[in-house]
Amino acid sequence: MSKTARIGVVTVSDRASSGAYEDISGQAIINTLEDYLTSPWETFYRIIPDEKDIIESTLKDLVDYQGCCLVITTGGTGPALRDVTPEATEAVCDRMMPGFGELMRAESLKYVPTAILSRQTAGLRASSLILNLPGKPKAIRQCLDAVFPAIPCCIDIMEGPYLECDESVIKAFRPS
Repeated sequence: MSKTARIGVVTVSDRASSGAYEDISGQAIINTLEDYLTSPWETFYRIIPDEKDIIESTLKDLVDYQGCCLVITTGGTGPALRDVTPEATEAVCDRMMPGFGELMRAESLKYVPTAILSRQTAGLRASSLILNLPGKPKAIRQCLDAVFPAIPCCIDIMEGPYLECDESVIKAFRPS
């Protein structure tokens, strides 16, 4: 039996964290992972404000203390002054994985010309992958559909839990 994967889901939003509106973006990530994954996993879900120090401490907690092999954020990746998720991610990562952001922007550009304004990125902290997604649920699914095939392999290389996918929904790529 596979080891249960711990996956952090973080919504970065002043308004959602204050209760001004329901967090549909974080739920969109969880729903997508439920569609994709057939191996055991559990969610560590957080809703936090657009504050760089809070984002950094949340990412550190999820990786260092909760043992998440994967942390997926939503929100705070645009050009607004309070959009600091990529900076917080870079501050806590040992190494960056720019290919994830490049692919997500390329995929999003198929749908909206403003995708070029998105600054989502990814990086590695210890043996965990941290991935920044945009804030809109439709864009979340489009971006995850594009990059998720590589994520189980990335987790494998870092000696994390084996992520199995429902191949009728998404096929993980593992080189032979």
